[in-house]
Amino acid sequence: MSSSVVLMSDPRVAAIPVRDCGEVLVDVRAHGLTVDDRKRDGTGAWAHVRRGLLPRLLHARSLLPAGTSLLFVEGFRPPALQRRYFEEYSDRLARVHPHWQAAELRDAASRFVSPPEIAPHSAGAAVDLTLIDHRGRELDMGTDVNASPEESDGACYTEAPGLSDRARTNRATLRRALDSAGLINYGTEWWHWSFGDRYWAMRTKQPAALYGPVGLPDTAPPPRRS
Repeated sequence: MSSSVVLMSDPRVAAIPVRDCGEVLVDVRAHGLTVDDRKRDGTGAWAHVRRGLLPRLLHARSLLPAGTSLLFVEGFRPPALQRRYFEEYSDRLARVHPHWQAAELRDAASRFVSPPEIAPHSAGAAVDLTLIDHRGRELDMGTDVNASPEESDGACYTEAPGLSDRARTNRATLRRALDSAGLINYGTEWWHWSFGDRYWAMRTKQPAALYGPVGLPDTAPPPRRS
């Protein structure tokens, strides 16, 4: 299952140059997307993405079947937070697998948390998404969003075997909409999609990434309320 997925730790990803186009981060709450609070932070960082990603998300939502919509779980992740997540997960793996070498730990950790220097979330280029029904209830996707490979016994992989028909259908629905909007999936996490980052550039054979690590503006305006 994992052999067909190019991991974020792959040297080919790091080799992609970044030619940042300079787009700012925007708050998706001001543009009608349904945003979950599970990753809420004091600065509102989690609800931001690069400006060029927003219309793609809105387009993907428009392609979903009637009565179905996107639930935005997390977008921008500050580099310091990304590093903390990566180090904590790496440490957990090292305790379980004390004989693994550093390269093995890095590869295993990158199935679930991207190495900080590569991370699409820290470029404002990635989103974690799931589907909801007309009442706001999350659809059956086979695992929870952010279920690790260990917790889910590998069912977090987008093409994991053994899923129920309903979960497989729902994942395919999400994939069709986001593929059509130009985003690419990270195959170890069915919920993780990105556009413009190094991983996207490698997968789509682009000469460079559009987005590199970025910081949240010091004074982000509050979202516009409808």
